[in-house]
Amino acid sequence: MSRIVRFHQTGGPDVLKLEDESVSAPGAGEVQIAVKAIGLNRAEAMFRSGAYLESPVLPARIGYEAAGVVTAVGPQVPHFQVGDRVSTIPAFSMNQYGSYGELVNMPAGAVAHAPESLSFEESAAIWMQYLTAYGALISIAAIQPGDAVLVPAASSSVGLAAIQIANQAGAVPVALTRTSAKAELLRQQGARHVIATEEQDVVAEVQRITQGAGARVAFDPVGGPTVELLAEALSPGGILFLYGALSTQPTPLPLFSVLAKTLTIRGYLLFEFTQDAEKLERGKEFVRQGLEAGHLKPLISRTFPLSEIVAAHRYLESNQQIGKIVVTVD
Repeated sequence: MSRIVRFHQTGGPDVLKLEDESVSAPGAGEVQIAVKAIGLNRAEAMFRSGAYLESPVLPARIGYEAAGVVTAVGPQVPHFQVGDRVSTIPAFSMNQYGSYGELVNMPAGAVAHAPESLSFEESAAIWMQYLTAYGALISIAAIQPGDAVLVPAASSSVGLAAIQIANQAGAVPVALTRTSAKAELLRQQGARHVIATEEQDVVAEVQRITQGAGARVAFDPVGGPTVELLAEALSPGGILFLYGALSTQPTPLPLFSVLAKTLTIRGYLLFEFTQDAEKLERGKEFVRQGLEAGHLKPLISRTFPLSEIVAAHRYLESNQQIGKIVVTVD
């Protein structure tokens, strides 16, 4: 028997329940993992509340990221063996698999060997954030030295990953955060500039930072009214990535900025890369090299035990964190 997290109705963190489940042997193409740490993501809170890209099939499992040790390997899995340290990659539907549990089966294509230099907590905090930022900034936008990159929700794990990757590429990461409370910590994490969106004029600040040129890329998980400001702050030919919908307000089409500056507004999902074997392998290699060189370093904001999964989700939705929230499993 294994403790797993399940919810029987959509709603707030309180719908998450710890339940006992008998875990079957891994099937063909699956790996079984004794979980040591779980990385929390905003997508999981949206899935739990019924506001995600796919609706949960109730009762529903939950979770994209985990790190642990392989305990069993199913047929047709050539690259893993019992005892391997591994972590999971978001490359599946949460209606089919979930990482929140003590013992879980995962599709082998969504499992990677964990870097030996990282703890289990750190290994549960790498793939979602770094592959998300890599796919947009490196694979699609191909950011170059000197490019200004706007990073809304900069204190999130993906925001910090975008800052690190922009610095690695020689670009200029500009962190956007609601107030100045997190500004110094964001600078310590590599942000070259910080704009407090509720306290400063976003467009004027970007113009000042870029000496009137505008930013080449905006990497936005929020949407909502701020999209108009981001578009106005971009340079001619700039790219606005929309990869989330954290705002509950309507997202306008900034038509005049799009036309006047021939902007690209690009809807973007991590699954474009994690469900394409060739693209995923390139992304994994980029992340591995960045970790080995020290350019990429996951930041753990806070840890909770599995028994406090509800409190962990409450903290996730409080927006207090800078970096990744991790749940540990004894």
